[in-house]
Amino acid sequence: MRRVTLFVNGTSRNGKVVAVYGTLSDLLTVASNKLGIRACNLYNGKGGLIDDITLIRDDDVLYVSEGDAFIDPQSDGKTSDDISGSHTDWLTLNIGGRLFTTTRSTLVSKEPDSMLAHMFREKDVWGNKQDERGAYLIDRSPEYFEPILNYLRHGQIIVNEGINLLGVLEEARFFGIEQMAEQLEVAIKNSHPPEDHSPLSRKEFVRFLLATPTKSELRCQVEDICNSSDVCCSQFDVGIKVSFFLFPSQGLNFSGADLSRLDLRYINFKMANLSRCNLTYANLCCSNLERADLSGANLDGANLQGVKMLCSNAEGASLKGCNFEDPSGLKANLEGANLKGVDMEGSQMTGINLRVATLKNAKLKNCNLRGATLAGTDLENCDLSGCDLQEANLRGSNVKGAIFEEMLTPLHMSQSVR
Repeated sequence: MRRVTLFVNGTSRNGKVVAVYGTLSDLLTVASNKLGIRACNLYNGKGGLIDDITLIRDDDVLYVSEGDAFIDPQSDGKTSDDISGSHTDWLTLNIGGRLFTTTRSTLVSKEPDSMLAHMFREKDVWGNKQDERGAYLIDRSPEYFEPILNYLRHGQIIVNEGINLLGVLEEARFFGIEQMAEQLEVAIKNSHPPEDHSPLSRKEFVRFLLATPTKSELRCQVEDICNSSDVCCSQFDVGIKVSFFLFPSQGLNFSGADLSRLDLRYINFKMANLSRCNLTYANLCCSNLERADLSGANLDGANLQGVKMLCSNAEGASLKGCNFEDPSGLKANLEGANLKGVDMEGSQMTGINLRVATLKNAKLKNCNLRGATLAGTDLENCDLSGCDLQEANLRGSNVKGAIFEEMLTPLHMSQSVR
């Protein structure tokens, strides 16, 4: 019985030793099964075509092809594997099903510390997988890889129209092309329009209000999920909520806008810039002004029933004659608010929460503060003359220099014990 060693045409690796029997067709069938190809021709080591099984001798080395011409495995090995260590040989990459032909020096020289350089600097260090044509398989996007390969060729970033720069950036990061990634980050940043911090006008805001369904909640604040630098309108749960976003760290900018006498009930102004706004006689019932900037704003005569103003900044604002008292029992919450120098004369504030708020130098003359929470509040130099403080909680408050003249009800020690 004769036996031979079979190799795929052009290679000298992964050979198979088989027994020779029957006809030449039988041997080709065995070669197909052993090598996983469609065997058509057999060649000897010198490239001679074997067309008769009697020409085969024991221990012969044969090369099996699928019909293509003979390829010398020794010359091919010198070209593809580059035994001398040169980096100028050609190779083909199969990126997501698309073939790219380049040289080893292109992948290695420009970015020597990149993943591609480590993959192809030395022979099969990473055990790179190859397809049936010998192309190295890499499971990445071909559209985003093409600009990377061109960058390695000539050092310039050229991205065709329709290709997302963010996709190219992610590929550059994946392959460790650091210099390219830095340039792409700058290009992406420069491609964004500059942030528009100009305040909204009354006309623009009224247009938003008119476009909002009556059963919707208008939100004039930013959420963490929004990264856009432009004002945008997003509707969630159709017919339930409409949102307007602006900047990633603050709400909408209404600085100096005239919003007087508008119906602004239930609107979320959280973190909005309302400094120097004209909000006289506006209806802000149950609106959310948490951490909003109301410094220097005019809210005289505004309806603030059930308003939420936690940690808001209303320093120097005017709130004369405002109504904070909700008949339904919902109490206004101004806990931790900055109300330095605010003028709240004649306001109705029954049950209001002003705990740990700052009211230094504020004017609260003739205010109704029945049942108000003023625990820990800074009332230094605050004018409380003519106020109704029945059942108000002033425990721990700072009343240094405060004026308590013409009080409507007596102030008991139990209300102010530290």
